[in-house]
This record gives sequence, structure tokens and C-alpha cells, in this order.
Amino acid sequence: MLVKVLHNGNCSKSNAVLEYLDENGVPFEIINIIEDPLSVLELKTVLKKLNEDVSHIIRKEEKLYQEKYAGKDFTEDEWLKILSENPSLIQRPILIKGSVAMLGRPVENVKFFIEH
Repeated sequence: MLVKVLHNGNCSKSNAVLEYLDENGVPFEIINIIEDPLSVLELKTVLKKLNEDVSHIIRKEEKLYQEKYAGKDFTEDEWLKILSENPSLIQRPILIKGSVAMLGRPVENVKFFIEH
């Protein structure tokens, strides 16, 4: 089954997962979330497949988060709009296989996800 990878080319962990998939012959499609940001609806779909709320995919260590969003209270819909407009704040990579998804870290978890 084809695995979709929500990817940021500047992220070493995201690149490591692509390398792992390639080395293990796993067919995948790259969705570059920086060049082609996800819509609010697409983000909602990803969260449903992750079975998580939006706080699970926010990169709180990002400089942009620290400077602009840390300590502020936003609704789920407000966060989805923020993430759609600022895709660098989204945890990556996120792997999607059919109706399920997972954060692709650590790489060891990717093996389990691919095999099950």
C-alpha cells in the first residue's frame, strides 16, 4: 500500500524517514507541506487519521511558535487555520496509510507502522 508522507525537506527526521522507506522498497508519495500547505479541511482529515487533537501536531519548539503563539489560548479551529498558514509549525513527517496515520518519529516506529 502506498504511504503518503507529509514532508518538510529542511527536516532531518523527515528526510531520514524518506531514506528508510526508499531503502526498504516501500512505495511512497511525498507531500511537501511547505511548498503545498494543507488546507484546514486536509488538516482535520489528518488529525482524524492520527486519532489526535491539534495540539499533538504543533511544533512547540519552533521559533515562530515561541515568538508568536506560546502561552496563548486558541480554539482547535483557530489552530488549524494557524497551521494551514504556517506549515513549519506542523510536526513532521506524518505518514498516512489508508485510514490511519502516525508521526514518523522515531524512525523505529515507522517500521512497525509499515508492517502492520
